[in-house]
Amino acid sequence: MPSDTYEPVPAPEPKRTNQRGMAAVRTRAEILQIATEEFALHGYTGARVDAIAERMRVSKAMIYYYFTNKDGLYLAVLEHVYSLIRDAEEATRLDHESPAEQLLSRYIENTFEFHENNQVFSRIISIENIHNATFLKKSPTIKATNRPVLETLTNILHRGIAAGTFRRDIGAVDLHYLISALCIYRVSNRHTFGTLFDVDFAKKSTRKKQRMLAVESVLTLLMKPAAD
Repeated sequence: MPSDTYEPVPAPEPKRTNQRGMAAVRTRAEILQIATEEFALHGYTGARVDAIAERMRVSKAMIYYYFTNKDGLYLAVLEHVYSLIRDAEEATRLDHESPAEQLLSRYIENTFEFHENNQVFSRIISIENIHNATFLKKSPTIKATNRPVLETLTNILHRGIAAGTFRRDIGAVDLHYLISALCIYRVSNRHTFGTLFDVDFAKKSTRKKQRMLAVESVLTLLMKPAAD
């Protein structure tokens, strides 16, 4: 993907309300969608609210009506992109029949595909890391939205441990860190890595192989060593 463009960012789903309320929710979602693209492209410092207003064909005052100021708009963007990945991760539903290895494989594949199809996420997160998570620390919701993913991973780990297949010394946070590293790096570093080692990350066979490597690497690490 060229460095100066990103795939369209999914807008937040409008909540049902009256007609006037629906229009306000829709306007807010459209502003947030365009703002996400602007911040991803130019960073927090380089992004301009004037440019967002121009693309929306609205006044800057209207944007501030919904988000107060530039800080409030960026924080809303940050919360939005985190909600997108949490929704994708929650697509892995636990059932009473599937073994832990199968559930975890599905979870990793979902995460892998999310990052591939929503490359703006890694860009926004990279920008927030540049700012030492300053805005993330101000969010009253992001930490709360992360709890379900740890609960899902904990349940998968407990199922694998109970079945005697998973080791006990790797926790949910460890597992989440490992999966994120394998799935995000190929997106955040695809241009430099691809250029240095002549890897075409857009190639279907490359994508399929790297997804397989992510799944097998995690499962191999988690598997309990066979008894001598």
